[in-house]
Amino acid sequence: MKVGLDVGGTKTDVVAVDAGGAIVGRVRLATGWGPEAVTATVIDGVRALGTDAGVDVAAIRSVGIGIPGQVEPGGGRVVHAVNLGVDELDLAAAVEPVLGVPVRVENDVKAAAFGAYALHGGSGSMAYLNLGTGIAAGIVSHGELWRGARGTAGEVGHISVDPAGPLCRCGQHGCIEALAGGGAIAERWGRPGALPVRDVFDAAEQGDPAARELRSGLARGVASAVRILVLTADVDSVVLGGGVTALGDRLMADVAAELAASAEASPFMRSLRLEERVELLPAGSPAAALGAALVGAARDSEEALAHG
Repeated sequence: MKVGLDVGGTKTDVVAVDAGGAIVGRVRLATGWGPEAVTATVIDGVRALGTDAGVDVAAIRSVGIGIPGQVEPGGGRVVHAVNLGVDELDLAAAVEPVLGVPVRVENDVKAAAFGAYALHGGSGSMAYLNLGTGIAAGIVSHGELWRGARGTAGEVGHISVDPAGPLCRCGQHGCIEALAGGGAIAERWGRPGALPVRDVFDAAEQGDPAARELRSGLARGVASAVRILVLTADVDSVVLGGGVTALGDRLMADVAAELAASAEASPFMRSLRLEERVELLPAGSPAAALGAALVGAARDSEEALAHG
């Protein structure tokens, strides 16, 4: 039995995966704030599989954790997880003695890429594009994650596609994240609401000019990310996940229209059939937690799918 956790800014998703790859238990709990509370969340999440999901915790042989921030490849230390109140934390060292099994830690988007790849069939090449508060991607080809020379492969959110566009938190103008990130859209919308991006879509359909501009920018940003991922890595498919994808068909229709419009004048772009290579991760999919479980069970993160 292997366990995976997706530690998010507000909620943590925990799954238990049996030897055949089936998810046999799943629980969710609130994520604590700060290093000690995050550590407690991980420990409580694993224990909750036994108390709340009926999993035999004695059968657990490994734990993998997907978490925001920068994670040293093959290590257990996370830094700059600002949404969790964590500047630096050796999470594996903190929880291994308590859980009594090997623990591996991976960046949450990279873990989600592993999980999405497994759910997608585990063959060929795929980019997982996470549309959440921020924008980032993980690229998996034939079971291996492409990290790049310094681990920044897939950081498409901070590619500027409009030098005259809105200011991004990274200091550039017109980054994909500034156009399509949920946090940037909510900030520019500036109106109270539980789901600001959904509110923007609703207002755009009612003719609000500010909302229409934001909605158009979101589609342009996502379509730009898709084009970049295909043109640089030539992946078979781009799978969209993250909180913004709760918009479902409304988001996909906008992105497809943007991709089609950009291909009208270019036979080359039309030949790439980008609209056919983009799809949504199924709603409620535990991709990040599943990917974390695969990472935790592997001797090396790069073997997560080949041997997970």
